[in-house]
Amino acid sequence: MLRVLQFLISSTGIAIIVWAYLDPQFRNAEGFLEGGFCLPFSAGVAFILSGWGLPGTLRRSAFWLALALTGQAVTLQLIEAGPRGEYQHYIRPFIRLLTETHPVHIIYLAIQSVLVFAGIRAFWPAIVKTMNRSFKVWQIVAVFLLFFISTAPISFFPDKTIGYEIPVYLGELIFATYIQILNLLNIILVVWSIPEDVGSSIQRRFQKLGILSKEHDNSKLQTPIRLDNFAFVAAIWVTVFAALLSILSYQRVPHIPDETAYLYQARYFAEGMLTMPAPRVPEAFNIELMDINNEKWYSAQLPGWPAILSLGVLLGVPWLVNPILAGINILLAYLFLQGIYNRYTARIALILLCVSPWYVFMAMNFMTHTLTLTYTLAAANLVIAARKTGNAAWGWISGFFIGMLSLIRPLEALVIAGLIGLWSIGIGGSRLKFSALCGIVLGTILVGMIGLYYNFLMTGDPLSFPFTAYTDKYYWAGSNNLGFGASRDMGWRTLDPLPGHGFIDVLINAGFNIFSMNTELFGWSTGSLLFIAIILFSGGMRKNDYLMFTVIACIIGIHTFYWFGGGPDFGARYWYLVILPCVVLTVRGMQYLAEKFRTDRIPDSFVYFKCTFFVMVLCFLTLVNYFPWRAIDKYFHYRGQRPDIRYLEREYNFGKSLVLINGKRHIDYASAAVFNPVSFNDDSPIYAWNKSPEIRNKLLENYSDRDVWFVNGPSITRKGFEVIGGPINASQLALKQLK
Repeated sequence: MLRVLQFLISSTGIAIIVWAYLDPQFRNAEGFLEGGFCLPFSAGVAFILSGWGLPGTLRRSAFWLALALTGQAVTLQLIEAGPRGEYQHYIRPFIRLLTETHPVHIIYLAIQSVLVFAGIRAFWPAIVKTMNRSFKVWQIVAVFLLFFISTAPISFFPDKTIGYEIPVYLGELIFATYIQILNLLNIILVVWSIPEDVGSSIQRRFQKLGILSKEHDNSKLQTPIRLDNFAFVAAIWVTVFAALLSILSYQRVPHIPDETAYLYQARYFAEGMLTMPAPRVPEAFNIELMDINNEKWYSAQLPGWPAILSLGVLLGVPWLVNPILAGINILLAYLFLQGIYNRYTARIALILLCVSPWYVFMAMNFMTHTLTLTYTLAAANLVIAARKTGNAAWGWISGFFIGMLSLIRPLEALVIAGLIGLWSIGIGGSRLKFSALCGIVLGTILVGMIGLYYNFLMTGDPLSFPFTAYTDKYYWAGSNNLGFGASRDMGWRTLDPLPGHGFIDVLINAGFNIFSMNTELFGWSTGSLLFIAIILFSGGMRKNDYLMFTVIACIIGIHTFYWFGGGPDFGARYWYLVILPCVVLTVRGMQYLAEKFRTDRIPDSFVYFKCTFFVMVLCFLTLVNYFPWRAIDKYFHYRGQRPDIRYLEREYNFGKSLVLINGKRHIDYASAAVFNPVSFNDDSPIYAWNKSPEIRNKLLENYSDRDVWFVNGPSITRKGFEVIGGPINASQLALKQLK
């Protein structure tokens, strides 16, 4: 009978997923899946898990796992995120959350709350006893405060009266904290209800996989540094996963102005050009971060990342560069962590990286940050090699990579150069040979000088960055400078609520980024910073843990001098180089907690298994819940940019034509401009912004040898691009307009 019931429950789960996929209510007007699909999808998986665990001893654990899985999916439906370039929030204020949310969501949370709090009652005395034995009151308070303030971003409403934000923000903090606590207790029940025999079997599998040693404290073990099949499989996983997301969610096109400028720059670099000739009608080809100076048209970005991206352009797969770099970073991280910790810690850290939304989604885009991590890890690994072998050549190559980092993000390069320099002279490790130290310094300087020369070619001043010259020109003088003051600002009130840059702005930016890390680092329903808070305030940090914390503090500290926090694009992206230290400290927090939870009645290794299993359950929920939701709800047509124009080009065979895009500069024209050729003299279609009749007339005059098409952009059609006219001969059209 149980087998029949198991089949029925599992079949119901499959049927729910198929129904949701086919049901139009989970698709928009164009037929694309919407974020609401993720709830029935997760519910279907929960039914399958429940059916799978029904006949055996895993029945209770499977039930709690199904409850947690669906519970996270429900809470994700209460979040207002979407493809806008804004920070996500739970529906605000709280009264709206109650009145505008589907009743099923509230009912489910109520049921989950009753079941979880009823289930945890039997274990609560043991939990309290262990907490009192393991931590002081101030440590518990400190952990809870970080847990609390990281649950929601700061609220601000430019159209509301002053003071309206405070109660709304506090209400969201309280609700979000409750949700995280509820899910934390739910996952504890999943782990606690694992039968001992099943747990022992899983423990042996973990040991065979190499993420759990037979010793009670694997953080003290020493293992040789080498790459193995585990690392290669992890690297392949990340590359394939990120590439699939780039194809299916990001659609292989830029969505952020920075990305568009980077891709343009990579394309003309691939053609062997340092700049492009200015277009004949510059106003019609106006793109953010693209500047014109002395008839030269070029990106205001630095050359380091576009130079690497140009390799992908030459091969016809620029969208694949970051996924490949992410796989390389997995291998570099594995070597680095073995060098300062051990293989067991490194393997758990790799698993967390492989399922980190922050890491994987950053690897699917066209931004610089994945490459900055590549250069940083390469430089750090080469210091380890120089220390072990005494070969000064490794120091020179390490300096080369630090210099390359300065050609991408100079601020991060300054921090990394300082940290690696201190590490190399003996702070936190043995001192390198003098020749290796000279190699690091001179290698960094020699490569970094390329950036100064590039600045000179672009702006005429080696110390003037093209980006700074661009912002001074199109915003106001000093708008992009480091430091504090009223001029440090670009007027982006939706992401930077206060004008200028001061101490309050530092706190606001930090609040935004801490929330983004808590959300995006692992996508856990419990929040991502819990174990970091535990190791940070526990007093259990070791020498290498302090090294990791120092990296975090320095990256965050240097960015306090910059007016912008980085925005909501791909997590706390200005803090991206803290990702590996955060992952490592998460593992160390897990190991510390396991050490504290040991008792005379439970084998040491089994406690470590329980903590590891706790983390693996959270990662499973991230894969099933968070990744699909984020890929569908946010990054598909992110910021309104979409690749439809390339499909219209094939359908209508634009050929050698002038395609006039009606709509806004961003999102309409920016979505089409990325498909422009580097040279406007070939037979490819040219996409121009139909900004005004005057500009259109100039275009018709300058491109009289081309047919003209008229296309409405997404902001007009409320869907994709739409051809509304053409082909029309440009000369005839110009003559007709003159008449």
